[in-house]
Amino acid sequence: MVGLFPSSTALCQAFTPTSPYYKPAAPETKPRQDRPVFTTWSAADSAKELSAAAQNEYARASQKAQAKVGGIELYSAKYYAACTFGGLLACGLTHTAVTPLDLVKCRRQVDPKLYKGNFEAWRKIGSAEGVRGIFTGWGPTLVGYSVQGAGKYGFYEYFKHLYSQLAGEENASRYKTVLFLAASASAEFIADVGLCPFEAVKVRMQTTIPPTFTGTMQGISSITSKEGVGGLYKGLYPLWARQIPYTMMKFASFETIVAAIYNYLPGQKSDYNKGAQTAVAFTGGYLAGILCAIVSHPADVMVSKLNADRAPGESVGGAISRIYSKIGFGGLWNGLAVRIVMIGTLTGLQWMIYDSFKLFMGLPTTGGGDDKKTAKT
Repeated sequence: MVGLFPSSTALCQAFTPTSPYYKPAAPETKPRQDRPVFTTWSAADSAKELSAAAQNEYARASQKAQAKVGGIELYSAKYYAACTFGGLLACGLTHTAVTPLDLVKCRRQVDPKLYKGNFEAWRKIGSAEGVRGIFTGWGPTLVGYSVQGAGKYGFYEYFKHLYSQLAGEENASRYKTVLFLAASASAEFIADVGLCPFEAVKVRMQTTIPPTFTGTMQGISSITSKEGVGGLYKGLYPLWARQIPYTMMKFASFETIVAAIYNYLPGQKSDYNKGAQTAVAFTGGYLAGILCAIVSHPADVMVSKLNADRAPGESVGGAISRIYSKIGFGGLWNGLAVRIVMIGTLTGLQWMIYDSFKLFMGLPTTGGGDDKKTAKT
């Protein structure tokens, strides 16, 4: 039976060239050589290599620093010195970095109608005073908050250990939040004495247009020559009213939040590497910073007002009463949204820097997380 479709021979005869000079190509005798395979560039692999190199450099630097110090025993003089230096770095660097935000916040607290928002403020300041004007007050900020951070963190570690010893092991565990509050309040009380002169210069520089002072030392010299040393401390009581509740919330809530995070995560704090622990520190610090901003904001507004609008010889109580009668309760909350962003970021970065430095020096990070967890039934 003849098939319905042509055979392969018929197809070949129909479609191949009919010229007598046509010669089919000779079959390949050499094996085919495939093109060489080139390795593709991988950003992920490069990042891993750089990360590994950075980790190795960090480990070497950490070991070198620890060897130079000679080992740090917990609650020794070296331990408190390391915590003091870590606090200096944490507060001095972060507060200086957010000077543009602080500048707008202070000016809006003094005059809410001055700017409608941050970007408008920076645009106006930049066009009038240049980029340098946006960082007005960075000098006294760097010095003042370095001094304050050193005292705050160093004395907090000291008082936390001291009060725990006085309370006894059982009471210290039962009332640990009370100890955190007491230790942080005591530390901030001392730290603010060092901060106050520089805060006075900073606020006056930031709330006057153009700035009253051109530098930190010139500001201190000008104030003391006109008002005496007391002029540097006329905002101390409001500063205590702002900073002590702020720091109590900052330390107590941070310790509690960090313990809660590790309690939620599987395992214990010691099971996690340095990167994970610093990430927890930043998260706990940011959440604590939001609470701090809300608690301390009314006092922060009043500090700015007092430094800018307190008459010579006027009592603190009289000045507060006069200013409050002008701005009312609502005026105490001017700039809160900006301050929440600023303080949240600030506090998160401070705890991250502080705990990173402690890890660098071979010390444990702040907060609980190494307690044995009870099995859930």
